[in-house]
Amino acid sequence: MTPVTPNSFASGPPALIGLGPIAWAKKNLFSDWFNSLLTLIIVAIFSWGLWRLGSWALTMAQWPVIPNNFGLFMTGTYPPALYARIWVLLAIICALAGLSWGVLARNVSILFSRNVRLGLAAIGAFIVLFPPTRPSALKLLPLVALVAAMAAVGRQGGRRFPGVGKWISLAWFLSYFVALWLIGGGLGLTRVSTNDWGGLLLTLLAAISGIALCFPLGLLLALGRRSALPVVRWLSTAYIEVVRGVPLVAFLFMGQVMIPLFLPVGSRPDRVLRAVIALALFSAAYLAENVRAGLQAVPRGQREAAMSLGLNTPLTLGLIVLPQALKIAIPAIVGQFISLFQDTTLLSIVGLAELLGIGRSVLANPAYLGRYAEVYLFLAVIYWVFCYAMALGSRKLEEKLNTER
Repeated sequence: MTPVTPNSFASGPPALIGLGPIAWAKKNLFSDWFNSLLTLIIVAIFSWGLWRLGSWALTMAQWPVIPNNFGLFMTGTYPPALYARIWVLLAIICALAGLSWGVLARNVSILFSRNVRLGLAAIGAFIVLFPPTRPSALKLLPLVALVAAMAAVGRQGGRRFPGVGKWISLAWFLSYFVALWLIGGGLGLTRVSTNDWGGLLLTLLAAISGIALCFPLGLLLALGRRSALPVVRWLSTAYIEVVRGVPLVAFLFMGQVMIPLFLPVGSRPDRVLRAVIALALFSAAYLAENVRAGLQAVPRGQREAAMSLGLNTPLTLGLIVLPQALKIAIPAIVGQFISLFQDTTLLSIVGLAELLGIGRSVLANPAYLGRYAEVYLFLAVIYWVFCYAMALGSRKLEEKLNTER
């Protein structure tokens, strides 16, 4: 009889038995007569809806409204003679995106796997075949190649220099100011008034600026609401509750009117700046509650253990409590960022021609009256792409930071 030793048992978790597609469908969709009937009804409804949508898109929809106004949708009334700045900015973003991709995937055995190659090929085919992007295919395709090339460079750099990720993060931070310089001009470039900023360009700029401003403010408000100092706690709580009780539309109007009241006489900040400040101040109140929920989820023993090691309060917060709290609150924080991105559609109410406002301007053209479905469907796809990208990035970040596996 073979003796039983500790090495006789497997040391890892039990192996997962995968189900094939037929077995999975039988188990989850057709397990009994009720589930089978429900599955067939849902499939029939979705099939009918997709068939009607496809029939309308191929036979009834008048899509020329999109390629004819594609420039307006992307940049508003930005001077066409200065489009080179936008292309330079896109090249910078693509280069940094490729470097970031390569550094994050430095430990992957195959950078350009089959799925990645298929994805890049699909993007290239879309650029060539989609009518609005077809005229700019000779500029867009090199940008796709730039992302792939910089990914390979970033992978090699990440393997040779472990700390290169910090420098890429700094480059992303500096690229924001470079973007403002390229878009607005100055310092040797012809200035472009913010009245000419519009479309997707203004939407992304307002969303990114609002996110960058609301995150540190929301973090401070969350810490203030949990502060042991009564005055700090009461002021933070009052700000959060008052702001969350006011709709964003009213906040935007107050931002346009009241922000100049707090500045010296004669100084009136730009409309875009006032709108971004209003967005940031409004979203910070909601973000503070998301961060506070993460702080409350951190066990009290973590703080006590840190103090027993001699760490003071700032070091305990910065090194022990906040990293855990932010990791827990990632889904809620990203959800708030997505909501802020969608809230930029309200900027048209205060006279800013963001993406949805440009869509309304296009529909006001007598040549495109009644083309609501085509325009709003196109805008919905754009918003969905960016919101899904943020959600996907959130899931990848959660997987990378998951230390409990």
